[in-house]
Amino acid sequence: MSVLPTGPALVTVLTAILMFGLAFQVGRARIKHRVMPPQMTGPPEFERTLRVQGNTLESSVPFLAVLWVFALTVSQVWATVLGLVWIAARVAYAVGYIRSASGRLPGFMISTLIFLALMLGSLVGLLLDLTRSPSAP
Repeated sequence: MSVLPTGPALVTVLTAILMFGLAFQVGRARIKHRVMPPQMTGPPEFERTLRVQGNTLESSVPFLAVLWVFALTVSQVWATVLGLVWIAARVAYAVGYIRSASGRLPGFMISTLIFLALMLGSLVGLLLDLTRSPSAP
């Protein structure tokens, strides 16, 4: 049996898979819309696809940080559940945003609320852990 928190580790790997999938979608959109590197502009659908990948990459770094702090200081189970819902929300965000700019809102709102819950929970968990820690000599 591993001492690794398996649930949060699974969420981390699934987040990496999501990022790989979104990068692949950008590649497909480049071919479909004939927008070759290093160009970063093109038809609106291409630009939305590119923003989905960029926005998700930007939000993944702080998400993974608070996911792990939450898992280690509050609950691995709840970190896993919230992490899986965050991934589902980011998929909904991607699908909605690629279709239309307004389509991003449900996935964005859910993933933002989950991030805030993980962040606040992490802060509380850290503060509680600090109050329980023995004093340094």
